[in-house]
Amino acid sequence: MRYVSLMKYPLVSVDTLASHLGQPNLVILDASFYLPTEKNDAFAVFVNSRIPGAQFFDLEQIADLETPLPHMLPATDEFAESVAALGISNNSRVVVYDQRGLFSAARAWWMFRVFGHDDVTVLDGGLPKWMAEGKEVEAGLPATPVEGTFIPRFHPELVRDQAAIMANLESGCERLLDARGFSRFSGTMPEPRAGVHSGHIPGAVSLPFTSLLNVDQTMKPPPELQEIFRAVGVTHACRPVTMCGSGITAAVLTLGLALAGLPTGALYDGSWAEWGSRDDTPIERTE
Repeated sequence: MRYVSLMKYPLVSVDTLASHLGQPNLVILDASFYLPTEKNDAFAVFVNSRIPGAQFFDLEQIADLETPLPHMLPATDEFAESVAALGISNNSRVVVYDQRGLFSAARAWWMFRVFGHDDVTVLDGGLPKWMAEGKEVEAGLPATPVEGTFIPRFHPELVRDQAAIMANLESGCERLLDARGFSRFSGTMPEPRAGVHSGHIPGAVSLPFTSLLNVDQTMKPPPELQEIFRAVGVTHACRPVTMCGSGITAAVLTLGLALAGLPTGALYDGSWAEWGSRDDTPIERTE
């Protein structure tokens, strides 16, 4: 087994999770998400093929539904109600995966940490790795779980908003890491959301989340992650802030920081969907 503990590490291997299926207080969540330009239906895939006992963690619905920005963090009480409905309590051991390998599961992992639940880990390689190793899957609508009791503890220090990012343009106290592909970062590729400008925040560093992953969508080992982050100026003395198109793959960078043993800093929740949709925010493009 790659990891000796299920919950004391941000990642869990397929073999380790398989050996823990059915244990008390274990809750498995599919937190899959697809971009607006993609045709996949995450819930339909979940119903057709999922890890036994999994529930669906809908990033579009466990969110602030009052803002036009996509899947922003919900209010604290709304998050608590949503996860309790999935059978999660404060003593639950939560494992999150997604249908791509490692794309959106880290967002749910980060959300649990924001709301004070640290007993959460991500399945390394996700559903593709699970299926490639011949593990059991099930289909059909999942059973309705027994409602849990979840008392949240909000950690605002893990979140940044547009005002904080704007202030950092002057102070430069935090290192902004952009997880989008370089063509989007540079502004040579249009954004997938209508009405959003191309480019990047001044001072941000391009670090595509895919650079942290192996071919099979598992996370690279800690020494390699440390080198990747060191190359973009992240050290133990750094205060990193991650971002992406809409706060999804930014969390892959946050997860990578945790695995590398570096400060995880914060995540800019609105990310480029917010910054790039405004006319009063400075934007840079790379020739």
